[in-house]
Amino acid sequence: MSHTAPSSPDASLWRFSKMHGAGNDFVVLDGVTQPIALTPERARALADRHFGIGADQILLVEPADTDQADFRYRIFNADGSEVEHCGNGARCFVRFVHEQGLSHANPLRAQIRTGILSLNEAPDQSVEVSMGMTRFAPADVHFDTQGLEQTAQGQDTLWLLPVPGQEQPVALSLVSISNPHAVQVVDDVQTAPVQTVGPFIESHARFARKVNAGFMQVLDPHHIRLRVYERGAGETLACGTGACAAVVAGIRRGLLQSPVVVDTRGGALRIQWDGQQLRMSGPAQTVFNGQVDIVALCASLAKKETF
Repeated sequence: MSHTAPSSPDASLWRFSKMHGAGNDFVVLDGVTQPIALTPERARALADRHFGIGADQILLVEPADTDQADFRYRIFNADGSEVEHCGNGARCFVRFVHEQGLSHANPLRAQIRTGILSLNEAPDQSVEVSMGMTRFAPADVHFDTQGLEQTAQGQDTLWLLPVPGQEQPVALSLVSISNPHAVQVVDDVQTAPVQTVGPFIESHARFARKVNAGFMQVLDPHHIRLRVYERGAGETLACGTGACAAVVAGIRRGLLQSPVVVDTRGGALRIQWDGQQLRMSGPAQTVFNGQVDIVALCASLAKKETF
C-alpha cells in the first residue's frame, strides 16, 4: 500500500501523539499526511524530558516502500540512534494508525528494518504482535566470545561475563529478536543491580552494537518479573522485545513454559513461544495529542547543551 504525504505550509510544525505501552512511552509522528524530516538531533530534542515532550523512543509512521506492508514503522531511541524493533512501540503503532484514521485494516502489516510484522488489535483493546524470528548465536547479537567461558543450561548456552566488583561473572543468555538482548536470572529484580550492571553490560566492548540488558526473576514456570536496561534509553518501565527475549531464554533454560506473564514496572505483558512462533500481547494507550515546533525545540535544547 502506498501513501503520499502532502506538502505543508510550515514543515517545522509537527502533529504528534504521546503514547505508552505498559509505561514504555513514545512520541508518535504521522509521516504519512505530513512531511517529517526526522534526524538524530530532532529525535533527542523530542525525547528530552525537560525541554522536549519526553519519551523513551520516537516512533515514525511512514508510507511503506513494499506492497507486502501497509506502512513503514521506524524507531529512534532517546539518544537519537535508530534501532530495529520495539515491541511496545509496535502495539502503539497499531493503535495510532487506527485512531488517526490512517487505516482500518486489522491485522496491520508493518515494515521494520528487519522485515514485516503482523499486528492485530483485539476487541478488548489489547494488541497482539507477531514478533518475528528468534536467533541465539553470539554473532546474531554482535557479541565477541573470544576468551570467555561458557556453560550449558537446558538447550541454552550461557556466556560468563566478568563484572567489576562481583566475585562471580554474570551468566548471560543471548537472544536476537531483531534487537540484541543479554538476559540474566536474578533472585529479586527489586534489589538487582540494574543501574550499575545494566549500563556496564549495555555498553560492553564485546557487544559491537550495544545490547539490551535484561534482569529476570522467575516466580513460577508461567510467571516472571523483569527489568530491562535498554541501549540508548536506559532503564524503561517496560521493554516488549526484552520481555520476549527473557521468556525465550527462560524456556530454553528449562525454567519456563509457554505462555508466560511478564510483570514489568509499567504493567503486564503476555508472551507465547512454541519454539518458532513468538507472540506478545499487551496494552497500548494514547495519553494526549499535540503540536510541536521542531525548529524552536532544537534551538532551545542547543542552548541548554552549550551552557
